[in-house]
Amino acid sequence: MSTIRFKALETTLSRKPVPVAEPAERRSELFGINVFGTNTFKNYMPKEAYNAVTDAIQHGKKIDRKIADQVASAMKAWAISKGATHYTHWFQPLTGATAEKHDAFFEPTGDGTAIDKFDGSQLVQQEPDASSFPSGGIRNTFEARGYTAWDPTSPAFIMGTTLCIPSVFVSYTGEALDNKTPLLRAAQSIDHAATEVARYFDKNVNKVIATLGWEQEYFLIDSALAASRPDLMMAGRVLLGQQAAKGQQLEDHYFGSIPERALAFMRELEIECIKLGIPVKTRHNEVAPNQFEVAPLYEEVNLAVDHNSLLMDVMSKVGARHNFTVLLHEKPFAGINGSGKHNNWSLATDTGVNLLSPGKTPKSNLMFLTFFINTIKAVHDYADLLRASIASANNDHRLGANEAPPAIISVFIGQQLSEVLDELERVTDGNLSPEEKTELKLNVVGKIPEILLDNTDRNRTSPFAFTGNKFEFRAVGSSANCAKPMTVLTTIVAEQLRVFKNDVDALIDKKGYKKDDAIFNVLREYIKASKKIRFEGDGYSEEWVEEAKKRGLSNLKNTPEALKVQVSKESISLFERHNVMNKTEIEARYEIELEEYIKKIQIEGRILGDLTTNHIIPTAIRYQNRIISNVQGLKDIFGKDYEEHAKEQINLIKSISKYINSILNDVEAMTEERKKANKLDHADKRADAYCNKVKPYFEKIRYACDKLELLVDDELWPMTKYRELLFTR
Repeated sequence: MSTIRFKALETTLSRKPVPVAEPAERRSELFGINVFGTNTFKNYMPKEAYNAVTDAIQHGKKIDRKIADQVASAMKAWAISKGATHYTHWFQPLTGATAEKHDAFFEPTGDGTAIDKFDGSQLVQQEPDASSFPSGGIRNTFEARGYTAWDPTSPAFIMGTTLCIPSVFVSYTGEALDNKTPLLRAAQSIDHAATEVARYFDKNVNKVIATLGWEQEYFLIDSALAASRPDLMMAGRVLLGQQAAKGQQLEDHYFGSIPERALAFMRELEIECIKLGIPVKTRHNEVAPNQFEVAPLYEEVNLAVDHNSLLMDVMSKVGARHNFTVLLHEKPFAGINGSGKHNNWSLATDTGVNLLSPGKTPKSNLMFLTFFINTIKAVHDYADLLRASIASANNDHRLGANEAPPAIISVFIGQQLSEVLDELERVTDGNLSPEEKTELKLNVVGKIPEILLDNTDRNRTSPFAFTGNKFEFRAVGSSANCAKPMTVLTTIVAEQLRVFKNDVDALIDKKGYKKDDAIFNVLREYIKASKKIRFEGDGYSEEWVEEAKKRGLSNLKNTPEALKVQVSKESISLFERHNVMNKTEIEARYEIELEEYIKKIQIEGRILGDLTTNHIIPTAIRYQNRIISNVQGLKDIFGKDYEEHAKEQINLIKSISKYINSILNDVEAMTEERKKANKLDHADKRADAYCNKVKPYFEKIRYACDKLELLVDDELWPMTKYRELLFTR
């Protein structure tokens, strides 16, 4: 075993779980203690400020400077009482990560003393240097100005000794440079559109919010072993490596007993999350070895996105304390399950109703059907845009692989609900007769709660599935910021609800339909128009690929292909119509995401070149020389008959030479293709070249390297192997 591997394993095997003492308080008592939330407001703010902030959170009202000063004073007093020394506007630039610039409360007064200062202007706005954040051409590099602005709908929190203030990030000219701003705009749009439709059924509805419950999958790898793999540290995944004899084929890890070290990590992670107001609820082993999942309760979509971004940061910090490297890459290990982040999405009213959950009366079930069918229609009409929202270099490795949904967007609703929609589709055109109304309301609509009560249908191969009271968008990648797919989904449903209301009102106003008749007739047409997006079978099968093609569904297999729909006239018109993004913001994101794709493939290509040239090939030659010496010794002993005794050794020498030559040729060819791609003048052309010309060499190079791993003496092999990464506790 190589020295690096030996030392890494020795370090790992000597480790014991980090003890995590359960706090004296119950977790319910710890919840949100590091959050400046509405309960804390009451203890630190005057009533005037408390009411203003509450109005801002619930109704989007602006906070004036006087109130901002009062809020800042209260926030500072609370933060300092918790040990905070600095504050930061915590935001989500278009890198996909979070960002922060810390400033101290401390400020000299000029007379030899100092004070703790934090006022309304510092709370409401900061001006971080924006020059190094991606902007997609919105501003020039020398134009460094970018502004962060407080988002009062997401509460401030303390991380370590820093008060973190969730904020939006915009350019000097006002364009959004972050993931949060479009999501907030989309949330406003669906509030308006969904409220208008919900009032067909309940006049008391004044607000509708999109809700999100994410499920975060991840791998835990011992930090010493991870550090011994340059590819894992720099690319987040292993680019080389022969699969272990045992992987996940026995299905013994899924929901199994949680390993002691992993459980210690989870317990501390949960405590830290609870303190930060992240309502984590569920933990369990996932399918692949050393793969796990954490999931919270549902929250308003903007807050849920913030909490997921915060969780990924906390996971990394807690993992380091437990000598773990947390892998959030969508496909860190070939041949076993990748990691996703299932986004469970629904709509809730201020009257406490989940609009995607059936009720106890035909009226409430008609409301459920309205939002259920409109969501399906929205996915049908904007399937390609939804696919683009989860496109990335990382996710390309996962979609369609082990347990991940395919790149073809389809909707699964289960057999029973399919039968309900089929029944509604058969409704006679025009005004309904009393008999038809009775049939619909009692025998079709009225039975929906009974249908869903014991509806255990699940389809893990579906990218977008209805799971009882929500839609589960399963295709989102584990490292992704949820904001983008949630912005797209929320916007397309808002658009569909807007169209629905216009269609229903037209039947009522122009043709004299009664409200229920109009709703049934419009829903019937939507069911027919969106039928091809519904699929109940195996999304992994080749038959589905052929069937989807016949139905006219897109199969956008890679990121450069998928992203193009973002800048189509239809997409730009959609986002502008709902004031979610303007053309400049949309095109900027397209450029940024293409460049990110290019750079990730470029980095992986460089890593492969380094690993093969400086690690794999020298090791293979060293081992080959040992065999050559062995053959020479046999020749000295047996003379001219030595070949009879050295036949297998000679074949091994030839095999090693074959794979070495293959690697050298392919690395050289890959490098030349990279050089050609870099000379192309447009990002879309470079991305296509990296996808179709450079990336195909990765698998060819890996194949030859993995064959050498099977041939070369384990004592010499320089790379930590699958069995060590995935099965060392």
